[in-house]
Amino acid sequence: MKTFCGRANPTTGAMEWLEEDENYDYHQEIARSRYADMLHDKDRNTKYYQGIRAAVNRVKERGEKAIVLDIGTGTGLLSMMAASAGADFCYAVEVFKPMANAAVKIVEKNGFRDKIKVINKHSTEVTVGPDGDMQCRANILVTELFDTELIGEGALPTYEHAHKYLVQEGCEAVPHRATVYIQLVESKRMWSWNKLLPVHVEAEDGEKIIVSPSEMENCPGVPSVCDIQLNQMPSNDFTILSDVVTMFSVDFSKPVRSASTYYRVQLEPVKSGKAQIILSWWDIDMDPSGKINCTMAPYWVKSTSAFQWRDHWMQCVYFLPNEEPVLQGETVYLTACRDEYSVWYKLQKARGPEENKADVCVESPVCRCQAHLLWNRPRFGALNDQNRTSQYIKSLMKVLKTDSVCLCISDGSLLPVLAHYLGAKQTVYYFLPPPPQFFKANHLDDKIKIIEARPELLTTSHLEDKKISVLVGEPFFTTSLLPWHNLYFWYARTAVTSHLTNNVTILPQSASLHMMIVEFQDLWRIRSPCGTCEGFDVQTMDDMIKNSLNFRESREAEPHPLWEYPCKSLSDPQEVLTFDFRKTVPQHGLGTEGSVNLLRKGKSHGAVLWMEYHLAADISVSTGLMQISNEKGNCEWNPHCKQAVYFFSSVIESEILSDPPSAVSYAINFDTKTGEIAMDFKL
Repeated sequence: MKTFCGRANPTTGAMEWLEEDENYDYHQEIARSRYADMLHDKDRNTKYYQGIRAAVNRVKERGEKAIVLDIGTGTGLLSMMAASAGADFCYAVEVFKPMANAAVKIVEKNGFRDKIKVINKHSTEVTVGPDGDMQCRANILVTELFDTELIGEGALPTYEHAHKYLVQEGCEAVPHRATVYIQLVESKRMWSWNKLLPVHVEAEDGEKIIVSPSEMENCPGVPSVCDIQLNQMPSNDFTILSDVVTMFSVDFSKPVRSASTYYRVQLEPVKSGKAQIILSWWDIDMDPSGKINCTMAPYWVKSTSAFQWRDHWMQCVYFLPNEEPVLQGETVYLTACRDEYSVWYKLQKARGPEENKADVCVESPVCRCQAHLLWNRPRFGALNDQNRTSQYIKSLMKVLKTDSVCLCISDGSLLPVLAHYLGAKQTVYYFLPPPPQFFKANHLDDKIKIIEARPELLTTSHLEDKKISVLVGEPFFTTSLLPWHNLYFWYARTAVTSHLTNNVTILPQSASLHMMIVEFQDLWRIRSPCGTCEGFDVQTMDDMIKNSLNFRESREAEPHPLWEYPCKSLSDPQEVLTFDFRKTVPQHGLGTEGSVNLLRKGKSHGAVLWMEYHLAADISVSTGLMQISNEKGNCEWNPHCKQAVYFFSSVIESEILSDPPSAVSYAINFDTKTGEIAMDFKL
């Protein structure tokens, strides 16, 4: 059966109705899932197996039958571990139907059909009793319901319900407990992901400073956690202000409360500085004694020999509502508040004993300035990147005249402010502006006009009968996921053609798509078949992911912030397509075929693609590769953008060839009607 899905095309801006197979969403869910990453997480799997064996043994030693409840079973892996460790029976609960079906197949294939019952329900709907899903309550509770923030996937309400209705009092739990740790730091880099810092502009009539409004300065931001691969953050990008401290822990073997609460710790700063950021991670003890421990601690806390790469659990960055100066040795109090799904922090100077519970934050932070809703963290980072801004300033200085009539097409950009300060005294028009108070704070309310219409609906009255002499864009649009989605600028430029002067200047004048073959240090794991995991055959899951990846006629590239995922280049970067913004979007598609030589030995995991924008003569900005930093081919990537990664399906085969390939051939086609890029690579 086919269904029609409506969507706004991120590149062309058009509203489209696409005929999709009814299984489209499910295939997207499976293809982009993190199941492969979890199955490759050797540390997690080994520790779970050890913990489950120990729990089954403890129950057996008491002379009881070991009845296991496994919530969120996924592939059925943890239930199979329990059955092979001697559990008498396992109830494996999985709400996602395709996954539950896969678990049934995997369980059967591994010979545990009589020991494991897969229940395709949410755990809160599972019934217990002679006619229920479970014959009796379980005495071992096994789960893997955690995300980077620990509680973001609803672990607390799930545990709370399970203890009330599904497991015996005093049951064994694997994991037995989780502990959340924090560390207070100062970091200009991370702070720049949450606040707009002053932007300095050297204009002909002196230095101008773009400031952020007080509403933005004092806004607590959004409550969603910023989860990153903290192990890729260089130590010179932050200053540690406190020791690592335990914030709170949860014992999963006892009844769990999910109701909102708070925890408070006392910190003695080890260094004076500006308290801006709380770094946080957790560990889980698989047994009551804590001997079997799985930790997410970053590199400066634990030795690298114990380091396990994983993408399904990372580390958290929390932004304090305001920057607080702290002095070495002068006590401060950190409060962590949480609801069922998220955690947030506030820091206070030492207070007297009269402080009461009413002073403790319970309300989740809400963005009041609108900027945190408009700009995500990488976008804040880009706007605060003075080197990047200076490229736009240099380009604008080359093209602007005092009588320039300027139109900006980019979401929430500072370009109109720069254009005004750099001499476009006539008019600067703007689609999709930053929050309104931004212009007020910079005394520009009457200097920059906002057009509340889509580019294709632009009229001469919007422009007060003027023609546009300079059309500018970064380009950046919040709807863009892949690098080429920002080509929406080209489509918008085409739509406003009749409003442009004959000798209009377009900035950027053109863009190019670049590509390079890489070997990933670790990211390949998320798309790599697993085969067997801890001795269990999980091929069914591999096939399921492969089937979903191949569901579309063409495999698709996917966005990843590569500064977090080290890789080395196996080829030189290559320009593959160019897009001339000085001309309108052509009717015919753009395509190219060719091959790229492999210069270094390594495993060709895939191709990385990115855009470069040519602002003016000799001035370009890259959304991808910044430089290849050494002869080994290690790459530095633009930290404010996601790059497109196209994983090759034949990596596995190429590794075992005695005569490895020396080149990769490619075919890349840009369909100007749909704005989509189709690509194919052959080793």
